[in-house]
Amino acid sequence: MRAVRYHEHGGPNVLQVDEVPTPEPDEDEVRVAVEAAGVNPVDTYFREGSYQPPELPMIPGSDLAGVVDAVGADVDEFEEGDRVFGTGLGKDQQGTYAEYALARADQLARLPTGVTYPEGAAVALVGVTAWRALVDHADLEPAETALVHGGSGGVGHVAVQIADAAGARVLTTASPELGRRLPELGANEVFDYRADDLAEQVVDAGRPDVILDHRLDDYLDFDAAVCEQGARVVGIGNTQPEAGFDDVAAARAKEMTLHLMSMYNTPDLGAVLDDLADLMAAGQLVPDIHQTYSLEEAAQAQDDVLNESFFGKLVVDVRA
Repeated sequence: MRAVRYHEHGGPNVLQVDEVPTPEPDEDEVRVAVEAAGVNPVDTYFREGSYQPPELPMIPGSDLAGVVDAVGADVDEFEEGDRVFGTGLGKDQQGTYAEYALARADQLARLPTGVTYPEGAAVALVGVTAWRALVDHADLEPAETALVHGGSGGVGHVAVQIADAAGARVLTTASPELGRRLPELGANEVFDYRADDLAEQVVDAGRPDVILDHRLDDYLDFDAAVCEQGARVVGIGNTQPEAGFDDVAAARAKEMTLHLMSMYNTPDLGAVLDDLADLMAAGQLVPDIHQTYSLEEAAQAQDDVLNESFFGKLVVDVRA
């Protein structure tokens, strides 16, 4: 089979398409004929070696969507021919930028009829991240107000839809160029993240009970300043390792709760994927795909996911 691999850590140029043996599933594994693979910033962190270094050579990619091709002897959740999508690979398992991938049954869910393979691959990692942040960690309630930083991004545009489906009032930030589409996805208010009076605009719109923050090193003090009493802030990312409060008293006065999370710690990926599948089947969650790439273009895709501004997600079309 064809697979993108890196044999050493480095920039996008270390990615190459290799011919490798098609893997055989263990007793608890499913082999998926991959149709599409999501492209995420975390793929580049593993490739660079800044995250837990995997065994090399490594196939990158956490997300997949495709058709079950073979099942292990202990697997009874899926059978050959099932349309599935999943996530959680590319870290300590070989990843998804390949014609075939192995996944545990608990990393997969059935892809609803009418949802395309690229959409399934696009929604998996970011959908689990957003669901875990808003539903599991923040316990978002109907009629509460949620602020989603970076609403035009991969996690952000899915989080806006999940918060809307939960019955929350949704505030979000984005550039004016990319943010104009967010009201269609359920955002009640969209703010220019570059505005000098951003904090005042958010407060005037209604202090959020829940905040999803993808850049804690930039917005942690901001979150404490604008949030409602007893708010829950969930941090899913940062651009610098250091993130702290310049004004701890402001956060203490709000009795703000800060949750830090990683999608890879999700205790039951399959259960969350099932919930996302229900939302997609109901038309309440539709991931936006900005661009697709072939396996040979994987290096460009990983460069673009970090360095280009776009709405939604990038996807590798494995069969292109």
